[in-house]
Amino acid sequence: MPEPAEHPAYPVGLRLSGRRVVVIGGGQVAQRRLPALVAAGADVVLVSPSATPSVEAMAEAGEIRWTRRRYEEGDLAESWYVLVATGDTEANARASAEAERSRIWCVRSDDAEAATAWTPATGRSEGVTVAVLTGRDPRRSAAVRDAIVEGLREGSIAAPHVRARTPSVALVGGGPGDPDLITVRGRRLLAEADVVIADRLGPRDLLDELPPHVEVIDAAKIPYGRFMAQEAINNALVEHAKAGRSVVRLKGGDPYVFGRGMEEAQALAEAGIPCTVVPGISSSISVPSAAGIPVTHRGVAHEFTVVSGHVAPDDPRSLVDWQSLARLRGTLVILMGVDKIGAIAAALVSHGKDPATRVALVQEGTTAAQRRVDATLATVAETVRAEEVRPPAVIVVGDVVGVGVPTLP
Repeated sequence: MPEPAEHPAYPVGLRLSGRRVVVIGGGQVAQRRLPALVAAGADVVLVSPSATPSVEAMAEAGEIRWTRRRYEEGDLAESWYVLVATGDTEANARASAEAERSRIWCVRSDDAEAATAWTPATGRSEGVTVAVLTGRDPRRSAAVRDAIVEGLREGSIAAPHVRARTPSVALVGGGPGDPDLITVRGRRLLAEADVVIADRLGPRDLLDELPPHVEVIDAAKIPYGRFMAQEAINNALVEHAKAGRSVVRLKGGDPYVFGRGMEEAQALAEAGIPCTVVPGISSSISVPSAAGIPVTHRGVAHEFTVVSGHVAPDDPRSLVDWQSLARLRGTLVILMGVDKIGAIAAALVSHGKDPATRVALVQEGTTAAQRRVDATLATVAETVRAEEVRPPAVIVVGDVVGVGVPTLP
């Protein structure tokens, strides 16, 4: 018999793979519950004269077996678990009585007090199953479930692995600077990390949220010795991973947009270390957006080009075709170009770009220190000096700089 209401349900995880499960009724309740039973590998038998189109499709696909009639005594034979979900109260009671006599755990959608089992509100995140029971308050169960699953996914609830793990590294794009703009997956991997090797341009506020045991390494302060800076960082990633630690390489923006992420991925592959790459929101798009600048706009710009400005146009190491860029009618976004903007503007003008072309510099974009400085190609070098614009700053060149949101009354 069901336990008295004052006694809590005993939580347990049923392993139903290959075991017979009977579902009586093919309506909306069955439609919601069947996918999880199928995913658990159960041998599901549906007993019902009719079914919703979705349930019928599951039967046609061979995911469940369908007996097209009403419940009859003996239908529960050899079953391990039963879900009774019809609109016929008398049939539900008879099926529930058979389950009781046969000592089969039985869920009843119409009468929780008459059931011998309750279905929790469940959710999953990266191999973790969350199941919540709050007695006869299913909405509260669902709300608690959602809060826990969201916390696991975004990393605000830490659930680190404690058993031995395969050495691995995650290259995580942290976004443009605002800690809320990192991806959900990136934040979760940070919460699971043992070691975080962080760039100066990564979202620094996220580091304050890490547990005390996490080792945070400033990539700029890794001893280089006889190594180049990037080589030393690659070696640190490999060494910490081989020591059995969960390593996150936290970068600003996206790992593969001027972030040298592929060099790190290649070094890890050569060392036999599995590597996960988590894309990030690139500052080339997000920072102009935060400053009210769309990189494309109907009737203004149908293209945008992103280039690195860390090498001057007249430097023989430059791989940028500035002459072609000057002929483009769309938006030009320049990263890492503050100290070279004078030479860049001169090169664009010399190749035919109008000196009156508008330019915006957005410093510390998406952070509390964000500021925007406007100029033209003709004035930008002097403006940068006068306004003391400092890196990091994203530079936008083109007519979109003049596109703004109308002021509301």
